[in-house]
Amino acid sequence: MNVIENSKLTVVGAGAVGASVAYASLIRGSARHVALYDIAAERVEAEALDLAHGSQFIGASDIVGSTDISVAAGSHVVVITAGAKQEPGQTRTELAGVNAGIIRGMVPRLLEVAPDAVYVIVTNPCDVLTVVAAEAAGLPRQRIFSSGTVLDTSRLRWKLAQRAGVSTSSVHAYIVGEHGDTEFPLWSSATIGTVPILEWERPGHPRMTLEELDHIAAEVRDAAYTVIRGKGATNYAIGLSSARIVEAILQDQHAVLPVSTVLDGFAGVDGVALSVPSVVSASGAVPIPNTPMSENERMQLRASADALRGVIGAVRS
Repeated sequence: MNVIENSKLTVVGAGAVGASVAYASLIRGSARHVALYDIAAERVEAEALDLAHGSQFIGASDIVGSTDISVAAGSHVVVITAGAKQEPGQTRTELAGVNAGIIRGMVPRLLEVAPDAVYVIVTNPCDVLTVVAAEAAGLPRQRIFSSGTVLDTSRLRWKLAQRAGVSTSSVHAYIVGEHGDTEFPLWSSATIGTVPILEWERPGHPRMTLEELDHIAAEVRDAAYTVIRGKGATNYAIGLSSARIVEAILQDQHAVLPVSTVLDGFAGVDGVALSVPSVVSASGAVPIPNTPMSENERMQLRASADALRGVIGAVRS
C-alpha cells in the first residue's frame, strides 16, 4: 500500500469503539504508527499492550498507549471516539451537551501537539460534535469531519446485496443526512452494477418495490439498536469503517465516502454537519456539490439539517 511514510494515527478514547478502530487499522495496515490516548491509565495501557503483543503478525512499526496527550504528537490523522454513552432516559440533547463539553476541552489540546492532522469525529452525536469541534479548532472545514454515514451506507449495501443476490461491492447506494433518526437513502441514484435499483432482477431475485426499499432503509436506520440490545455496543463495524476513512486520508486516495462535514451551501444547507458523498484525501473531506438528488431528497436533507439545528443551538448556549 502507498501509505504516507511513517504515517501516524492517534485514536482518542480506549473504550470498545476506540480499541476497535485501533485494531482494525492495525490488521488492515492503515497506518505505520498507532497511538492510543485515554485518561484511564490502566485501560489505555492494557489495550495498547494487548495490541502490541500481536505486532509480529501486522505491519505497524509501533503501538503505544498513554494518558499523556503528547502521545498524539506528529499525527497525520486523529480519530476521536472519547465521550459519554447515552444513559437510559437521557435525551440526545443532554448527551450532546455532555460530549460537546468533552470535545471543546480536548480539541485545542490536541491541536497543540498535532497541528497538521486531519481530525475525524466518531463520538456521537457525531454531526453535532463535528460543528462543535470545527468551532473549537478553527481549522478549514475539510480538515475536521465525522465518520457520518459511512457505516450506515455499508449496512445498506449489505442488506441490498443480500436481497439482490450480488456481492456488496456491486451495490452503489448511499445513506446521507444525519447519522441518526433522520438519515435517508439516495434511492434516485442507487444502482446494482449499472442497473437502477428498481429495475434490478435476476432468477430468484424479483424486482424490489419502493415499499420494500423503505423497509430496508428503516432496518438500516435502526440497526445499531438491534446490535446494542444484543451485546451492549456497536464496535467492530465502526472500527472497520473508521479504518477505511483513515486509509483514504493516509493514502491520499480521493475516495468517495459519505462523511459528515459542516456544509456550505450544499443543497441549500449551511452551517450544519451532514453526511453527503465527499472526496476524502490527505487534505481532508470535500463534499461533491453536483451530487444527483431528487427534489424530495433535497427536502429530506434540509429536514435533517433542521432536526439538528435545535440540538446544535442547545449545546452552544
